[in-house]
Amino acid sequence: MIFPKIKVLHSHGWQYIPDLNAVELTEEFRGRPVLTPTADMRDVEAAAKICPTKAISVQPFSLDLGKCLFCGECALRAPKNIRFTNDYKIGSASREALIVKPGDERVEFCHEQVREEIPALFDKALKLRQVSAAGDASVEMELNASGNVNFDFGRYGVEFVASPRHADGVVITGPISKNMAEALDICYKSIPEPKLVIVCGSEACSGGLFAESKAINREFLERYKVDLWLPGTPTHPMTFIDGVMNLLRKKSR
Repeated sequence: MIFPKIKVLHSHGWQYIPDLNAVELTEEFRGRPVLTPTADMRDVEAAAKICPTKAISVQPFSLDLGKCLFCGECALRAPKNIRFTNDYKIGSASREALIVKPGDERVEFCHEQVREEIPALFDKALKLRQVSAAGDASVEMELNASGNVNFDFGRYGVEFVASPRHADGVVITGPISKNMAEALDICYKSIPEPKLVIVCGSEACSGGLFAESKAINREFLERYKVDLWLPGTPTHPMTFIDGVMNLLRKKSR
């Protein structure tokens, strides 16, 4: 019978997000941190010591979102100095912009570092090949969610494709292990020019917990320019959407 199915659909409510630029996430979401220095910085020193990725610096006081796991332990240890907001707009075309300092009210996107051909060629349609370079599938699942019925990022022509030969760029997740380094390079070289590179997730941005592991090979990021840095553990679909829309100049932060 059709009526039970209609009842289920009605109970789910309206899932589709009409305006992706007007999304506000729940207050529980950990996004951009706010740093407040105080006369006594001992709590920050203690928070820096327990940070497993060394994302916190005491002198000068800063927090590197490219290394941050967003676990929230530092905010619990130093509540007067570190507070996480629900601001998901934390991606940038610059790696340096991911380092948050006291007084920062937002993460700057750094539009001047975006190559002119990217918005000129891909503003109507952008096809991406996602490569999990030793990822744990968390970021990968969030990227898949960007195309679901809620976010429907495909309405802007941004979609994932199965073959690199059909893609305009590569989205890298995971810390990039030695076992995936060659496969990632082959995938990138299979994408026709011009092409772009997006690193998604704190592991991809910095290596995360595995940055000092002998099983990691991040030489790919030294050989090729990264066009978009997206932190998060995992990266929220709205962080990915906001970053790509800024990259294509469909919006300005």
